[in-house]
Amino acid sequence: MRLVWFRNDLRLADNPALRSCCGNAGADEEPVAALFVISPTQWRQHKMAPIRQRFILARVDALGLELAALGIPLHLLRVETFAELPAALAELARELGVTRLYAHQAIELDEQRRDRAVDTALAKQGTSCHWLNGCCVLPPGRVLTGSGEMFKVFTPFSRAWLKALDEDGFVIHRAPPPRGESQPWQPLAERAFADEAIGDVSPDPRWPVGEAEASRRLNDFLDQAVLDYGETRDFPALAGTSVLSPYLAAGIISPRQCVAALHQRLGCRPQSKAQPGFVWLNELIWREFYRHLLVLVPSLSMNLPFKPETGALPWSWDPDAFAAWCEGRTGYPIVDAAMRCLNATGWMHNRLRMIVASFLTKDLHIHWRLGEDYFMSKLIDGDLAANNGGWQWAAGTGADAAPYFRVFNPTTQGQRFDPQGEFIRTWVSELADLPATCVHQPHDWLRLKGRQYYPAPMVDHAVARVRAIAMFRDLEKK
Repeated sequence: MRLVWFRNDLRLADNPALRSCCGNAGADEEPVAALFVISPTQWRQHKMAPIRQRFILARVDALGLELAALGIPLHLLRVETFAELPAALAELARELGVTRLYAHQAIELDEQRRDRAVDTALAKQGTSCHWLNGCCVLPPGRVLTGSGEMFKVFTPFSRAWLKALDEDGFVIHRAPPPRGESQPWQPLAERAFADEAIGDVSPDPRWPVGEAEASRRLNDFLDQAVLDYGETRDFPALAGTSVLSPYLAAGIISPRQCVAALHQRLGCRPQSKAQPGFVWLNELIWREFYRHLLVLVPSLSMNLPFKPETGALPWSWDPDAFAAWCEGRTGYPIVDAAMRCLNATGWMHNRLRMIVASFLTKDLHIHWRLGEDYFMSKLIDGDLAANNGGWQWAAGTGADAAPYFRVFNPTTQGQRFDPQGEFIRTWVSELADLPATCVHQPHDWLRLKGRQYYPAPMVDHAVARVRAIAMFRDLEKK
């Protein structure tokens, strides 16, 4: 028997591991089964958000039914931590008579170590492991500098990535054909392990989990918004983004499918900013950049800064200030609206992620690791590579990071990207009836009206900015 191990690749289409496992489905082919591993304790240790866990498990439930219709049984294996997995998976492989295991290469350090241990355990009993690229359009290590090193700056990486893509191309794998009679599938909610440690396994109506939903969102975006993406993507009150990130993070849709659909929609693959669709393609390349970095710079998976010297920065760990940021009580409307939106929905617009990250690190001078962990604990699209990359960029400690003297002004960011205050008034109920002219600096208006229930700014941005710049300048002197 052959076994395909699903991880962050919960799709039938464009799944190289599944396709390789299924082969050509000839009469002499071995039977095929599938596997998903549930690790509640490990998920908590990795700060997985409950909403993301629910999203993944709801998708696994649907995937089990889809595989069953193809005659492929999906086995669920529960282990609390990665350390328990090699022995448990080896035992399952013996029971099923597995000769080959197929899976996509992991990019995170703990997951890579887990996979090496699984490979060793299975090899001892004669089961071979086959690891394929399913996480990126181009595999990590394919796009390197002339000296064979990973790019540290995004723009040259983007150019080299586009060149490599033209040279290599890629194939979109179709979903496999049926391999036999339909199999029974028991819903997760009826399983013995559906307990408090796992949580809700039902679909969240805000986030439908199927491949069809991911394709619908992609096609709607390409039909309605991709040509204006460069002008609309930074405005959270507008429907200017694809909102595909949860589906990409869970692997319900692949980045290859996104690139191929863009090419089909435009009739070509854009190569520069002057061409329609390039701005969105460049966002997909940023995703690739951070994933390649995570593989080639393992220290990023260890809570360490990309720029080692920034490890000496005197970050604050103030719990009260951090709590105010988490709860949206900073007194800066765009920051508070963004954080309240995150807490309520599990998702945040990318421009807002940059604003709140800059505020935490450059206005409150709080360590970026606290913000990174908090995001992971709340985001439905929590992804270590993108999350770590974004936080280190904002903090000035990462690859191609914002210059240390670039400090977002939260007030002017709100005025620029939410000019009428639509997003702010949606999420900050205290300001719902304020006129647009006052919503970004509401405190004088509120005092005039005798209303004091919205918090005063917790810091003076101008003063905080000077201190943030001084932190980095002092570092240069050492």
